[in-house]
Amino acid sequence: MTIHAHAGKPVRPQDRINIGKLVSDYFLLRPDVAITAQRVTFGTSGHRGNASKTSFNEQHILAICQAVAEHRIEQGLKGPLFLGKDTHALSEPAFANALSVLIANNIPVVIQDDDGFTPTPVISRLIIAHNKLPINKDNQADGLIITPSHNPPTDGGIKYNPPHGGPAEGGVTKKIEQRANDLIAEKLINVKDVSYQQACSSPLLSKQDFITFYVNELEQVVDMKAIAQAGVKIGVDPLGGSGIHYWPVIAKTYQLNLEVVNPVVDASFAFMPLDKDGKIRMDCSSPYAMAGLIALKDKFDIAVGNDPDFDRHGIVTRTGGLMNPNHYLAVAIYYLMTHRDWPKTSKIGKTLVSSSLIDRVAKYIDRPLSEVPVGFKWFVDGLSDASYAFGGEESAGAAFLSRDGSCWTTDKDGFIMALLAAEILAVTGKDPYQLYQELAEKLGEPCYGRVEAVASFEQKQVLTSLSADDITSTTLAGEKINQVLSHAPGNNAAIGGVKVTTDNGWFAARPSGTEDIYKIYAESFIDQKHLALIITEAQVLVSAAFTKAGL
Repeated sequence: MTIHAHAGKPVRPQDRINIGKLVSDYFLLRPDVAITAQRVTFGTSGHRGNASKTSFNEQHILAICQAVAEHRIEQGLKGPLFLGKDTHALSEPAFANALSVLIANNIPVVIQDDDGFTPTPVISRLIIAHNKLPINKDNQADGLIITPSHNPPTDGGIKYNPPHGGPAEGGVTKKIEQRANDLIAEKLINVKDVSYQQACSSPLLSKQDFITFYVNELEQVVDMKAIAQAGVKIGVDPLGGSGIHYWPVIAKTYQLNLEVVNPVVDASFAFMPLDKDGKIRMDCSSPYAMAGLIALKDKFDIAVGNDPDFDRHGIVTRTGGLMNPNHYLAVAIYYLMTHRDWPKTSKIGKTLVSSSLIDRVAKYIDRPLSEVPVGFKWFVDGLSDASYAFGGEESAGAAFLSRDGSCWTTDKDGFIMALLAAEILAVTGKDPYQLYQELAEKLGEPCYGRVEAVASFEQKQVLTSLSADDITSTTLAGEKINQVLSHAPGNNAAIGGVKVTTDNGWFAARPSGTEDIYKIYAESFIDQKHLALIITEAQVLVSAAFTKAGL
């Protein structure tokens, strides 16, 4: 993808969104589910869309929440539903709609006590903490989070976390998706709702101090005392996200040397540097979106950023600037597996598009590795029963066990991955980038790349159905092809595309589950020239598949 001329630079007047029109479109535009782009569609992380494009509107939320309410009845769920929201403009009206439907369906709902924002990992932790109590065995909780994650300010999103606390399984989301689309097609006649005022005054609605709950739990998973005693100087840019009011409480509770460098909440996100494509996007793994924090790297020992729902992390060090997410995942895994007293049988979970450096780390420290398809939902069971010590994605989302080896969360947690970087420095005296350099010297220096291109629904379908039979070449970038995967080796689940590997490189091609694009991921342990050749050959393969399908 060509880098936009204004990437990494301040937002211009023409880049700002019209929030008034966006919210009006949310209420006034009505989706037609006969049009594919306007249907409820759950990707790897819930349903996302744009109100002005009629892909995230009031009807979508009303229908999705009714479908979730019916799913709860089918599953016999009688406990509370924890409801959270992030700082996107569409999250506020969607939150109000969700509350009205949930209360109308006699669901006990729990929200943040000041009607504030709630990060995804907090909802997950609340669900897990509630459900593990014996008294709640027959009173199981679940949750909804109103968020489109790191997507642009124009977007909205919603995702469902069932009683295990993590992203819902594909079978569950398919059922919710189908029911929601049927409800929209029926003009919402079977959707129950009450007025927002009635919902707010209902005895079914209760409020809780989520911030104090979550912050007090943190020492169970991160060595907060070590960070405080070492005096690690931490800079935090919440990128205007839902965890913005958590960081000051974390600093005060654990006496950390921590500064929030950007305390602004602005639904237009006009304070963000533009991303690589010239759009406003709160991607904490992007050097362009994170330009502001990177510029402050010499002021702090560790600087961290998170996306709006705080399930992702960005790590900035004095020695290396913004770390490549794959590099930090490898370091985090190495550190945790050598500094936690966890069973040696605990698995390291990675998605198949994450760096093969993780494979080499696992082999080096003699720990089992499990490679699964893209989507954090594949780690849920393993994190829940503690058979997985760690689960991570190349897109800067990860979670790990509590210090005692019990389940902390079954969803991505940007807080703990950010604080872990400070713990690593406090305990080892080396920052994560320095540890990465040591690992790369021992195990090989990876060159990693990802390219994206616009793809129609039909083209995405073609990519999803690719198989080993579609790869006729025996070599990739001059090396013999060792494996062509259409199913992940860790759980034999379909990957929705293909992955092709050689001794020193690989590529994976798959459609995005949340955007109208396809992605090619690639890596070389030789050099950048070899990586470029891998990507070029992968693009030829994808183009050939489209041509063969007449697209």
